[in-house]
This record gives sequence, structure tokens and C-alpha cells, in this order.
Amino acid sequence: MAVQLDAPLAPQRRSFATAFLRGALVPLLAILTALLVGAIIIWFSAPADRGTRFEVVVAAYRGLFLGAFGGRQAIANTLVEATPYILAGLAVAVAFKCGLFNIGAEGQLFLGALAAATVGASQLGLPAIIHLPLALLAGALAGGIWAAIPGYLRARTGAHEVITTIMLNYIAFRLLDYLVTGPLKDPGASALRTPFVASAAQLPRFIGPLEDPGLTGGQTYRPLIVTADPEWNLRLHLGFAIAILAVWGIWWLLNRTTTGFEIRTVGANPEAARYAGMSITKNFVVAMALSGALAGLAGSGQVLGVEHNVKSLFSSGYGFDSIAIALLAKSNPIAIIPAAVFWGALNNGRGLMQAQTGISIELIRIVQALTIMFVAADQIVRWIYRIRRPIGDQVVFSRGWGK
Repeated sequence: MAVQLDAPLAPQRRSFATAFLRGALVPLLAILTALLVGAIIIWFSAPADRGTRFEVVVAAYRGLFLGAFGGRQAIANTLVEATPYILAGLAVAVAFKCGLFNIGAEGQLFLGALAAATVGASQLGLPAIIHLPLALLAGALAGGIWAAIPGYLRARTGAHEVITTIMLNYIAFRLLDYLVTGPLKDPGASALRTPFVASAAQLPRFIGPLEDPGLTGGQTYRPLIVTADPEWNLRLHLGFAIAILAVWGIWWLLNRTTTGFEIRTVGANPEAARYAGMSITKNFVVAMALSGALAGLAGSGQVLGVEHNVKSLFSSGYGFDSIAIALLAKSNPIAIIPAAVFWGALNNGRGLMQAQTGISIELIRIVQALTIMFVAADQIVRWIYRIRRPIGDQVVFSRGWGK
């Protein structure tokens, strides 16, 4: 009797696709609803000299789309903008998986950037194959150590990670200000910043000229593909590939390893995990350290791939926005990528939207806030579109105070 071994795979694929679509439906509708509310705001605030209200709404969203995806330069800039969001959003999602609320991604990102800049600017005379990984490792270690502190305090003393990470954020901000304006300040610069990182420690761009006269500090860099065509002088750097690899690595860790299983179990039910012999302390510290390392890597990527130094006002809120991205992705590592690209597209396209319509770029912040509100309070979206909640559909973000 012949047996068709691959026959059951088709139902498995259908069930996976169905589960994926169900999980993505509410976030997509939340984005759509936020954009519709944004259109209503544009309608009532449209400048009188820009055409009819409907024309202004259409022009605003056309400008937003073209600014984010209208050509290779725009797409590359959107992906550059999304890169730190992928890593920082992944950092928050890992903590969520363990039932922890890491509010400190911004501070961990700061310290990761500072450590990477310090190692990257050191005149060690090392080749790029050693100097660059060393700078990235320094940033990840700084962020991981900084985040492990609230993880340990939560496990051993019950100190809630929301409070401790917020306090550590302030310490990180002030520490960075002190170091950038004092011991680590570039003595030859008028601006308050660290020295430029060495060429060997820079994240190479995927494609571009060998020398870019517009690069800050007149430095040279080594693109993976050298071209003299200015149209292909793209800012997209190797950090984007590192972020994608990190997503795959975290997905594999959480779903294919014992450590990941323990992290998810502790996040879902710590009492059951303790009864099964799992160490709550170890998993809290591991989850927070891993979360901080990813946030530190996000800061390292910005320094080594974009800024090439650390200024007094370094971050534009990547660590705080990452909380929203993790919520939008429902802590799914794979879904972090489209969520971060969406966030990066809004940030990258808002300039052209304002230039073409006169609409304030703060509208983008409103759309982002509405998106998160609709995702966090998904019952609103389900009520509007008459979507029933699937049985057992629940995501653990944080178990609350004192639990």
C-alpha cells in the first residue's frame, strides 16, 4: 500500500498561514484606523492655499509614501531608520516574553553607543575584521550588563523593573553627558562629542563610492560594492543585515532551545516554572541581559554605521519607540521587522509630507500614538470591524506590580 508522506504538510501550511493572518489582522487594522483618523485631522487642519481638503489629504499621504519608498534613496533611508528600531524593538520583546517590562532600552542604547564609540575611536591599529566586531561586542556587553542589574534586583529583592530601569535611564543619560563633555570629549572639536570612530571600526555600506566628501569629518569608508554612480551612494549599511540576523537568532533561541522555552515558561507562569525546577532568578537575569545587549547593539549600529561619534543629544527616542514597536508586533520576533519598517517609513517620509502640504510633521506622532492605542486596546478595533477574539488569544507583556 502506497503512503503519501508529504500529504499532511498542506494542512499544516494552511493552518500556519491562517494563524499568521489572524495575528496580523488586528495590527493591520489598527494601522489603517490610525491613518484614517490622521486623514480626518488633516481634513480639518488643511491649509487653505493648498487646494481642497480632499486634495491636501491625498497629497499628504502621497508625500509620506514617496518620502519613505519613492526611489532607491528613500527606501535605503527608510531601512537605515528602521535598523535601530528592529534591534531595540527586539530587545523589549525578549523582556516581554519573560513577563518583564524593560523601560530602560533607551539608557541601554546610550551606554552601548558610548562603549562602541570608545572602542571604535581607539587607535589600536587593528584590521576591520577584528576592530569592528570588537566595537560591536563592547556595545552589546555595556547594554547587557546595564540591563542585567534590574533583572537581578527584580528576582532577588522584588524591585519592579519598571522603576529600576527608569532610574537607570536617568543615570545613563547623565553619565553620557558627563563623559561626552569631559573625559571622552574630542579635544579638537568645538561640538560636544566623542572622537570619530576609526575607518576600520565603521559598519560598511552595502554600496557607494570609496570616498564620500559629505561624510562627517572627511573620513573614508569601505563599501561592500564600490560604485562611482552618485545615484547609488546609499546610506544603507551592514547594521541592517546584523539586525535581520538578530531577529532570526532570537526567534531560534525562543522557539528551538531550552533557554528560550524556560524564558517563555517563566513569562507565562512563573509559579509553574518554579514547580518544574526552573530558576526564576536565572531567567530574569538572562532575559534582561539579552534584552539590554540587543538595545546596546542598536546604539552601536547607530554610532558605527551612521553617526560615527556620540553627541550629547545622541538618540531620538529609539529606546522609547521600541516599546511601541514590540507592542505592535505582539512580541513576535519576525513581526518586529515590518513593525520597525513601518515606524521608520513614518519618520523618513514625514519631511516630504510637510514640504508638499504644509502639514506639521507632528501629525506622524499622532498616527503613531493612535496605532499603539488601537493595538494595546485591541477590543476597540475588534468592535469597530466586528472581529471576534480567538479562544486562547493572549500575549503576556508584564504580570503587573508585585507579581
